[in-house]
Amino acid sequence: MSEHRVTVRWDRTSPDFTYDTYNREHTWTFPGGQSLDASSAPEYLGDSTCVNPEEAFAASVSSCHMLTFLAIAARKRYTVEYYMDDAVAVLEKNADGALAVTRVELNPSVRFSGPPTPSPEEITALHEKAHQHCFIANSIKCEVVVNE
Repeated sequence: MSEHRVTVRWDRTSPDFTYDTYNREHTWTFPGGQSLDASSAPEYLGDSTCVNPEEAFAASVSSCHMLTFLAIAARKRYTVEYYMDDAVAVLEKNADGALAVTRVELNPSVRFSGPPTPSPEEITALHEKAHQHCFIANSIKCEVVVNE
């Protein structure tokens, strides 16, 4: 139905190329012209001032859930004034003993203005439906948990 592209570029800047010395910094460039400095996580010798893939993964899941939630809320004629999520991707060994993101926890906070304003049960149902229809959540095999 659609394709979504990004260019990832890395150039060696270290004098030698060993596991302990090569640079992890690289650039993600998107079709709209935006670029983002990225690196491995500091635990893997990366630059903590750059975004790392695990953080980007959490952001991708969170962003997709939010955008799906907003679409569903708009179709139900709810007015969302504010949405914030403190998402967490948990990296640990999976059942096969390989390092993997095994869980993404979403912790959204949503404020509505109305009328109508959804009840707490309706908000839970909106999050459940958003999770069911989130493209990214449907594409991954780790557990995605939504904490309200």
